[in-house]
Amino acid sequence: MRRLFFALAFLCVSSIVQADEKWVQLFDGKTLNGWKMADHGKAKYTVEGGTIHGVTVEGSPNSFLMSEQEFGDFELEFEVKVHDQLNSGCQIRSRGKTEADVEAEAAKSGRKPQGEGGLGRFHGPQVEIEASPGQAGYIYGEATPYGWLSEEPKDEKHSHDYMKNGEWNKFRIVAQGPRIQTWINGNKVADLTHEGIYKTHPKGHIGLQVHGIAKGTGPFDVAWRNIRVKPL
Repeated sequence: MRRLFFALAFLCVSSIVQADEKWVQLFDGKTLNGWKMADHGKAKYTVEGGTIHGVTVEGSPNSFLMSEQEFGDFELEFEVKVHDQLNSGCQIRSRGKTEADVEAEAAKSGRKPQGEGGLGRFHGPQVEIEASPGQAGYIYGEATPYGWLSEEPKDEKHSHDYMKNGEWNKFRIVAQGPRIQTWINGNKVADLTHEGIYKTHPKGHIGLQVHGIAKGTGPFDVAWRNIRVKPL
């Protein structure tokens, strides 16, 4: 009986270890290995105290530090602390605009995007990060024709206080096919199914945003830690 007990215990521990092994750590806590800057943005990203620390630069457009690796279906977890006056976000399945993207946008709108909004512009679904009360956790179509992908932010009554201002907050994001779900500190926020954005962005990079700021404001900062992903 004792042998059977230890055999079963070993199998249970092995199953837990194998489940943990499916998680991929995207940040080693010491370097920015595995990350690179997207085009156009000028915000400063450094490693400080075991975190990826992003700081605004006046005059810069939205900036993104993106994972070198691309992901399609996945579960993503991270902790984030954001300045109360800074809008931030986590891009998923995102990429820089290609020539084909620019031409498609021009055909649809009648105007070819130029400069910071044109070739190379990092775009795709973004999970919002901002102080409470606000719209953190809802999903926006960064630099896409859609604006908000989630319906809730179009109604101010859907603001919530799940974010703990000035503290670390845990985000969980699950993307499977056209469905994207989000949680903040264990609270369910978004459950979105959007075929249009999935058609154009079935996979891509994860991106950490430092939003552009108004002249004469800032500097503001945002930090991330314990970033890990599990492909599904």
